[in-house]
Amino acid sequence: MCGILGLYHNKSQVAGDIYDGLIQLQHRGQDAAGISTLDGSKMHLHKELGLVTEVFKKDRLKTNLAGSIGIGHVRYPTAGSNDVNDSQPFYTANPAIISLAHNGTLTNSDKIKSTLIKTSFCQFNTNSDSEVLMKLFAYELYSTNFKKLGKIHIFKALTEVFKKCFGGYAAVSLVSGVGLVAFRDPNGIRPLSLGQRGESYMIASESSALSALDFKLIKDIGPGEAIIINTNGSVSSKKIVAKTKSMPCLFEFVYFSRPDSSIDSISVHKSRLRMGDFLGEKILREYPNLNVDVVIPIPDTSRTSAMQVAHKLGVKYREGFMKNRYIGRTFIMAEQRKRKRSVKQKLNPIDIEFKNKRVLLVDDSIVRGHTSKKIIELVKNCGAKKVFFASASPPIRFQNIYGIDMPATSELIAHNRSIKQIKKYIKADELIYQDLKDLKLSATIGNPNITKFEDSVFTGTYPVGNITKDFLKNLENTRSELSK
Repeated sequence: MCGILGLYHNKSQVAGDIYDGLIQLQHRGQDAAGISTLDGSKMHLHKELGLVTEVFKKDRLKTNLAGSIGIGHVRYPTAGSNDVNDSQPFYTANPAIISLAHNGTLTNSDKIKSTLIKTSFCQFNTNSDSEVLMKLFAYELYSTNFKKLGKIHIFKALTEVFKKCFGGYAAVSLVSGVGLVAFRDPNGIRPLSLGQRGESYMIASESSALSALDFKLIKDIGPGEAIIINTNGSVSSKKIVAKTKSMPCLFEFVYFSRPDSSIDSISVHKSRLRMGDFLGEKILREYPNLNVDVVIPIPDTSRTSAMQVAHKLGVKYREGFMKNRYIGRTFIMAEQRKRKRSVKQKLNPIDIEFKNKRVLLVDDSIVRGHTSKKIIELVKNCGAKKVFFASASPPIRFQNIYGIDMPATSELIAHNRSIKQIKKYIKADELIYQDLKDLKLSATIGNPNITKFEDSVFTGTYPVGNITKDFLKNLENTRSELSK
């Protein structure tokens, strides 16, 4: 998962606001950050490993990243290397000066790459599918045989890009002589929003980045839609793919997105409130004898759901953990050793909230199970009588292939294990998972027009890209090797 952002200002410099916008998207990636700006016909680019505040110094933004139009990117560790060359945006000067930042995964990037190499149009410097996407876009622009590049050529090139690319993706790009280009995959798996502030426009992975910089949300960019904001500020949009299916990623609502964001007109905050309602109702219905004294969330994402669980159960809601906010999100940390160490450094229990109590811990999800197990151990050491554990999402049993770099399937605690076996492993006195139908309903109530979601991590069904067993096996082997 990554965060992308595009920004147009009327005459004024954009680098400072892109910096501020990327900070609002930092939760989507903590591994690397980059900004590219367009100043007339000159492209500027700076990217490095690290957090946004580590990569950029504000006093240098204006001098090193001049221009009134630009794009930015934050990356979390993926199946690629941790080399700065894999950081984004990517850049090319053939057939025009182009930079591109991408959130998602192309499931057929190897095939596209092989085809492009045979054309002798380009060479590749990385194994990133984002570089493949950029160079495919560049090649299709070249194939339009343009004399003076314009929006008609952009839309024509993207028509071919959409035909050839499978997977979940959202992208922002700078094209010299044209401006800012943004597009979203035909299934709308990865989110992308457009906002306006006066004569300025912003495109971002999450609407929260727009509102934080006082941009008004105009719309979610639709599945198979492209937006062009040219260098004089005029906006053009086109639905490139006639027949599309809106199928946003369900895990965005569970974990990744900020609660103050909306995706396809669905409030993330309200969807999490409903997750808590449904989870609380399930506990009352199927686990009536828990006699819970207190509900405590595993900070931060689960707070919203946990409050509603407590409300439904009619018991106290309490904060039971002090969180060190300078430790990153453990789910997206690259190494298992770092994750285990960071749990100890990140969460410190408040003993008095647990001692002699029957505690219900609520988390957004359980991925590997190591964090859950460690937290339950901490709580029991505080003197809790019983420790029950509830997940606001169903068991995560399968790897994701559309932009979330899930662990190898073999590392997922729920893969090929029953709930009873998971409960035994994490040493909970009871374990309750959200039902998938209720999770979907939590989101779709916010927008009844969205009836399908990309839910492969729960179901193992991959609806986009003609995914084969060999593809999944190769990805499994790659992720297993990387985890080692």
